[in-house]
Amino acid sequence: MTTSVKLAKLTLSPINVRKRPDELLEIPQMAADLEARGVLQNLLVTPVKKPRGTFEVFDGGRRLRGLLLLAERGVIDPETYDVPVKVLVGDEATLSETSTAANFHQLKMTPAEECRAFQYFIGLNGDIDGVAKRFGLTRRFVEGRLRLATLAEPIFEALSEGAITLDVAKAYASTENQEKQLLVWNSYGQGYANADTIRRVIANETMKSTDPVAILVGEDRYVQAGGKVDRDLFSDSGDKWINPEIAQRLASDIMEAEAKRIGEELGLGWIRPIASNYTHSAAAGLYRVILPSPDLTEEELARVEAITERKDAISTEMEDDSISDEAYKALDQEWDALEEEEQALHNKPPILPDDLKSQVGAFLKLTPRGEMVLDGEYYSEEPVQFGGDDEDDADGEGSDDGASGASGSGRSFTPPPPPPEAVAPGGKPLSARLFDELAMQRRDVLAASLLSHPALALDYALFVMIDDRTSSFSAYGSTIRARSPQDPVSGQQPATRARSYLAEAQDGLDASWLEHKSEVERFEAFRALDDDAKAAWLAYVVAISLEAKPSYRAEQCPLHNRLATIMDVEVASWWRPTSENFFDRISKGSILSLLADVGGAALTARHATMKKSEISQSCEKLFAGEAIVEPEVRDAALAWVPDAMRFLDKTPDEDPGFVAEEGGDESVDSPDEGFDDEGDDGEPDEAPEGADALAA
Repeated sequence: MTTSVKLAKLTLSPINVRKRPDELLEIPQMAADLEARGVLQNLLVTPVKKPRGTFEVFDGGRRLRGLLLLAERGVIDPETYDVPVKVLVGDEATLSETSTAANFHQLKMTPAEECRAFQYFIGLNGDIDGVAKRFGLTRRFVEGRLRLATLAEPIFEALSEGAITLDVAKAYASTENQEKQLLVWNSYGQGYANADTIRRVIANETMKSTDPVAILVGEDRYVQAGGKVDRDLFSDSGDKWINPEIAQRLASDIMEAEAKRIGEELGLGWIRPIASNYTHSAAAGLYRVILPSPDLTEEELARVEAITERKDAISTEMEDDSISDEAYKALDQEWDALEEEEQALHNKPPILPDDLKSQVGAFLKLTPRGEMVLDGEYYSEEPVQFGGDDEDDADGEGSDDGASGASGSGRSFTPPPPPPEAVAPGGKPLSARLFDELAMQRRDVLAASLLSHPALALDYALFVMIDDRTSSFSAYGSTIRARSPQDPVSGQQPATRARSYLAEAQDGLDASWLEHKSEVERFEAFRALDDDAKAAWLAYVVAISLEAKPSYRAEQCPLHNRLATIMDVEVASWWRPTSENFFDRISKGSILSLLADVGGAALTARHATMKKSEISQSCEKLFAGEAIVEPEVRDAALAWVPDAMRFLDKTPDEDPGFVAEEGGDESVDSPDEGFDDEGDDGEPDEAPEGADALAA
């Protein structure tokens, strides 16, 4: 029987088959639709005995919740609002079966159908906000569907037919340029490529609006100079500037002008702007000027003594168990202030003598926030001496009081031996860039493994935050303090399973709370997430905070190694050497040495007469398990990874410079090391790349 019932007489039946928790998020959207068009489909109800005249809704629960939400907002009166219903009577099993059948055959609109529908509605009146309100959606959601509707035709057809996922379609739509969409589609459309790969390929020739250069220039100045902006409606990583050369030219002009101003103001010989926060590469060929620290004055010495006495007194007062919490906190804050003041007195910046200013220069750096900052280190093109005599230099040895050479001009030195993890098979050191890239890929392996250990991620995060607050040690291997890691190598990197897994994990996070505008609304929405969703966010945020390595030197973070040991990380299951990420980057001799270790002299002999490129391609298949070889050789190749990719854990009682793997006795005498330049044949390599800078 079809009739109408007052809203106040309806309650939700416990046998309603829809019990998804996420359907509650759809209620505001349903309420907006009901307010605009009313109830278009009857609710299925069954009468209940008590109280008389009431009904339970066993199909149409979302519509009922939407109506109740409108009543709660005062839009409708539940005592007078008539709801169209169809009354059915039967036992619980029959009614449940009816509810299941009614929901089973409902078809939700596909993303492609939503795109065309919104495109039609917007075409009628151009009111995006009005359409968003009518359907209970955000403006960003509607704009995103409109962007998808403008995809190049082959890509939109693939979305309509289900040949590509919505995430992949969004990746193509990250640019409005259909020519660029088709260019990438023709290369990747017919084969497997995840959304992260598509988005990175499209962004390869562009610049993000969050890039330091873009921040320095500013969008207004960039657009005024003829630059174009590609809005990204499907991620929060920033819009893309499709004319990066314009931004780089403008940034160069800005930094050159600032460098000239600073140079004239300080009287230095030169100021060189660099669009980076790192100076070690730009300083190659220069001498770092090590200035002597100024002595403390009598007043400063007296202040240091007074600080020491006061800190001793504070320690004594804080040991008193009867002290109140407020007094203890005040003493703790005073201690921190005194400690900071004492450190400032002992770390007075060195003073550059006026007569040397014309001989030295400095670098004007660009921070990740797009700020121009003058580096605190001075450099010179020739060694600079401070006082004393030159007797120590008579035999070619440099004085400790002078500048250290960052390059071999005028000085010779023997670089310290590199640690085992920085050495390629055969004994040659890895190039600095290759070690840095492997460090980043190794970091990604650890990050991907950490995703499935949220409890460990929480322990790690809490330790870093607390320990950083109570001690001066800060090489924790993480930017958990809300900073983004600064990778040692920029530009597009080889695709790895770990990086793809991290991108897919991000897509699976509950990001509904990010749609709110104010921080209070986002905070409350995040609080409403269940514990599993929060734990997933925690694990992801901790994972992407991992730094590739502690500094510019080739060394590992002990905390990273310990985390990997706890999780039993198997690097070989996440990362395999390929021509792109390894074999093309080391010499032919190193590859032959590796083949000898894996398969003996017979395997080496098969490759000895091949060209370097042929050996590289053969090794890619061999170490991926795709080559036809003896079982023991295949197992050894599948298990092998370079030491630079291993997590070399060590216990606290070991020597600080000792790194040992099970069954080995390799040791590291110094954290500094030289690097071998990248080789592409069997000939001897040139002088170590970056070794001069490391010696400084």
